[in-house]
Amino acid sequence: MSIVKHIPNTITCCNLLSGCVSIFLTCSNHLLGASAMIFVAAVFDFFDGFAARLLHAKSPIGAELDSLSDVVSFGVAPSFIIAALLNNTDITWMLAGINVFPMLAFVLAIFAAIRLAKFNIDTRQSSSFIGLPVPTVGLFIASLPFLLSNISNESCLYQIVTNPCLLLSLVVIFSWLMISEIPFFSFKIKNLKFKDNVLRYFVALFAIVALITLKWVALPFIFLFYIVISLICYRGE
Repeated sequence: MSIVKHIPNTITCCNLLSGCVSIFLTCSNHLLGASAMIFVAAVFDFFDGFAARLLHAKSPIGAELDSLSDVVSFGVAPSFIIAALLNNTDITWMLAGINVFPMLAFVLAIFAAIRLAKFNIDTRQSSSFIGLPVPTVGLFIASLPFLLSNISNESCLYQIVTNPCLLLSLVVIFSWLMISEIPFFSFKIKNLKFKDNVLRYFVALFAIVALITLKWVALPFIFLFYIVISLICYRGE
């Protein structure tokens, strides 16, 4: 096999590396850097598939490697961020001298793994998704530190986002959505016709306007908007 055929898997490994670096940065209390690395992982996650199609280098091992990388970058790494946020709350469940309360965040990683395992054997998800995509969950959680770093610690929004009940609710809701049978649209565009891409263009327009007006604060609301629009308007293909 020529070296060109290894390019997609190399990009996938960069996705995995980005997720590992994110975990390390979270453990080093650099949440912004950890969040940024998840976004970097998303870039690699996009381009590995693009490269595989462009170079005609799709392979079974590539698909499995992609899912394994996504578990780390968009399941485990975001769970560490949630755990770090929970660790900064006043709630403590001590066991053998260790606060185990933040560890509830890792439920998210478990369901991300289940979601990706289902995706690998589900032939229905070629052009859309059944269940909330794991990268969407990871990117939403990665956007929270960006939001928190751009608002006052005394603001109502800051208190809401860092509330342990909300954080645990996110873990439960996202875990359920990932393994649900609810359809979510993808951003794979087969053509540029407006009638075939209404939801995609709508979300893209919202993202552009939100980023221009709110900048970094807009990030979690963009991903939340995608989720809500899918739940309300999308019925599958």
